[in-house]
Amino acid sequence: MKAIITVVGKDKSGIVAGVSGKIAELGLNIDDISQTVLDEYFTMMAVVSSDKKQDFTYLRNEFETFGQILNVKINIQSAAIFEAMYNI
Repeated sequence: MKAIITVVGKDKSGIVAGVSGKIAELGLNIDDISQTVLDEYFTMMAVVSSDKKQDFTYLRNEFETFGQILNVKINIQSAAIFEAMYNI
C-alpha cells in the first residue's frame, strides 16, 4: 500500500515532528518527504507505505482529528488514484 499525505497550515514549530510521529503510530513508513514554507504557510507532502493493507477511512479520520490538534489540514490519498490518472 502506498499513499500520499499532504499537510497545509500556518507555520509553527513541531508540525513535522507531530505528523511524522502520527505516521509511525499508524504503522506507516515515510518513503519520501518534502516540506517548505510559502510566505507564512507550512506545506508538506509525504509518500508513505505499509506492507499491510490499510483502511483509508480510518486513516483519514485519524489524520483529520490529529490535524485539528496541530491546527493544520492533513489529507491522505491512495497513490493508486494518481497512478490510474496517469494511465488514462
